[in-house]
Order: sequence, then structure tokens, then C-alpha cells
Amino acid sequence: MKIAFLGGGNMANALIGGLLAKGFDARAISVVDVSPAARERIAAQHGVRVSTAPDAATGGSDVLLLAVKPQDVRAALSGFPANLKEKLVISIVAGVRLEALSRWLDGHRRLVRCMPNTPALIGAGVSGLYALAEVGPAERAKAETILGAVGEVVWLAEERLLDAVTAVSGSGPAYVFWFIEQLAAFAEQSGIPRQHALTLALHTVLGAAKLAATSAESPAELRRKVTSRGGTTEAALEVFDAEQLAQRFARALEAARERGAALGDELGKD
Repeated sequence: MKIAFLGGGNMANALIGGLLAKGFDARAISVVDVSPAARERIAAQHGVRVSTAPDAATGGSDVLLLAVKPQDVRAALSGFPANLKEKLVISIVAGVRLEALSRWLDGHRRLVRCMPNTPALIGAGVSGLYALAEVGPAERAKAETILGAVGEVVWLAEERLLDAVTAVSGSGPAYVFWFIEQLAAFAEQSGIPRQHALTLALHTVLGAAKLAATSAESPAELRRKVTSRGGTTEAALEVFDAEQLAQRFARALEAARERGAALGDELGKD
């Protein structure tokens, strides 16, 4: 499999690094980016071919991975070779729906849309994927190989569900960072030195996530096991219930999902 990346930003860099770490041949990867700094960084770090515009390596690729800014994708595609329709096109461009992408590609339908998240930068990401019906099993496997190089992969039956994926896992790291901030801030306000406060908060979240990921029990059951009747955890959780924190959090996720859908409408306009 030969892969051409259109765009050499952080996520493309993470995917390339993940593929190479799993034994993928650097000679089978090419990157097109207008930024000299991005080309220099990727070439130096990974030893892959870089160019300012589509070239022979781009034209000879089996897979084209779109990793440019949403507002730039349509213009960037205009410079590609005529054999673009022979390729599997994978988009990690936020918000751009496949119907719009297909329209801009003169009806090309071998398209996969993905929503990765920033922990992919350290190989700990998770991606939601959706493929049009014209994408066969072998091509789905290619998409899974590429996105799976930086974490877990979840296939979706409907493209609209990517808006929920965006709200949950795409934006989710920011919610977790916010929660870490709150834990650390309370610890510091209680008199614990700042660095110790951050260590406590970080490793509480990290350890709890690892436990949930490796346990055969559900997160709800793990929570119940930590919550002793009349204890400190129960006291905190009772405040969460009284403040309707779960409902408020659900409203926040709904706001993120609705914004994702609105961006899809805006970006898909001709």
C-alpha cells in the first residue's frame, strides 16, 4: 500500500509516525504540503518523500489521505492528477461530509471519513470511521490499518454519528483536561504544593482510565465499588446528583454535537 498525505500537520505527522513504528516502509509514504517548515519537519523526522504539489509519488499512491484545514480542502484537491478516482480517499478533515467531498471530486465514491483525536499524537487515540457503500472490505481494512496505527478504531453505520463522535472523543480530551485542572486546583487551594497537586490529579485520572480499560467490570460497577455507604466518595457523588451534573454534562455534549452538525452544513456549501 502506497499512501499520499495531503497536508503535513500534527495529525498527519502522528499517523506517519505510527505507521513507521509498526514497520511500514517510509518509501511508500509521500506528503504534499505548501509549508516549508512542515515539509522539513516531516522529512527530517520520518525520512518520507515531501513535495509542494502533487507529483509522481502522489499519482502512484493507492490511498490519498486528506489532512488539511476544512476551508482549504476543496482548493487543495484541484491540483491532483486525473487518476484520483482510482484511489481510496480517506478524510480526517473536520466537519466536511462525504457527500460534499464526493461532489468536489466529480462523483468519486470510494471515500472514508474519520474523526481521530489528539491522543493520537502519542499513539493513544481513538478514531470513529464511516465509509460509503462503494468502499469494499479490502479498502476498509486499509483505512483501519492507517488509523489503527495511532490507537483504537470504531466503525460507524451512519455518517451522522460522527457528530456524536466529535462531541465525545474528538472534543473529549479537552473535557478531561478541564477535569484534571479542577482536581489540581482544589488540591492546591487545600494547601498541597502546586506540583504535587498536579501529580495527584494527573495520576488519578490516568490510573482510573487504565483500570477501567483493563477491568472486566463496567465503569458504573467500578464506581459503585469505590463508593462506600456514608463515605467521602458518596458525599461527593450526592452533590453531583443534587447539582444534576450528569444532565448538565449531557447538555454540553449535545451543544458540541449540534455545533458539529452546523459546521457540516456550512462547510458543505458550494
